[in-house]
Amino acid sequence: QVQLVESGGGLVQAGGSLRLSCAASGRFFRINVMAWYRQTPGKQRDLVASISSSGITNYVDSVKGRFTISRDNAKNTVYLQMSSLKPEDTAVYYCNVDLRTLGTTRAYWGQGTQVTVSS
Repeated sequence: QVQLVESGGGLVQAGGSLRLSCAASGRFFRINVMAWYRQTPGKQRDLVASISSSGITNYVDSVKGRFTISRDNAKNTVYLQMSSLKPEDTAVYYCNVDLRTLGTTRAYWGQGTQVTVSS
């Protein structure tokens, strides 16, 4: 059984910062790509940032220079440091972790954490 537990969301004023965390636990052998997505009501879930097992990062253009994704392999945790937040960053943020368990490799989703940026 694999679990992803997210934390760090909340309400912040425009220009402020938040740090999201997502910790993976359970029985698995290897974590591959770790990523953050976000979703607003009525819209699809979109990729925000990803980080490979070797540390290669990728960002959607709208967050480049403002968000930083990182991972701590010893803690099986991925982080999203969000700075210079804008009202349009308001969404539910989900972590997505691709990992190998006994017999399969698949992606798992966190439960989501609300980020609200007030103007």
